[in-house]
Amino acid sequence: MKYLLSFLAGFLATLIFHQGLLAILHRAGASPRAAYSMAPAGPLHVPQVLSLAFWGGVWGIALWLAVGRWEGASYWLGALVFGALLPSIVALFIVLPLKGQPMAGGWNPKLIVGALLLNGAWGLGTAAFLRLAEYLLPTTAP
Repeated sequence: MKYLLSFLAGFLATLIFHQGLLAILHRAGASPRAAYSMAPAGPLHVPQVLSLAFWGGVWGIALWLAVGRWEGASYWLGALVFGALLPSIVALFIVLPLKGQPMAGGWNPKLIVGALLLNGAWGLGTAAFLRLAEYLLPTTAP
């Protein structure tokens, strides 16, 4: 149950916090990418936003394993740092090259800062959903 709740926390945090911040950044002209992309993502051709949310769920499990038992400010700071750094490093240094793009987007500072901001927001959102699950389901909480 803990793994399922952690997956759901990361999935929802992607849709609400990550994509919500991306929508704000796009609207402000700070990001060329629009949020909630329904363009197909290969190889299964599911909408990009759902693929991203799935991976957000997988990362949600990792975040819970890393900081789920922490308390107070260290929990929130740990979730922020975990979210900002680990998914960003994987995306910039593994995923982009696998997709035939330059590592770290060719060291584009806007891309790097954007990844850190979006994934940091995701980390805080995932942490908030995990704490909400603890409150609502205290006997089965992550």
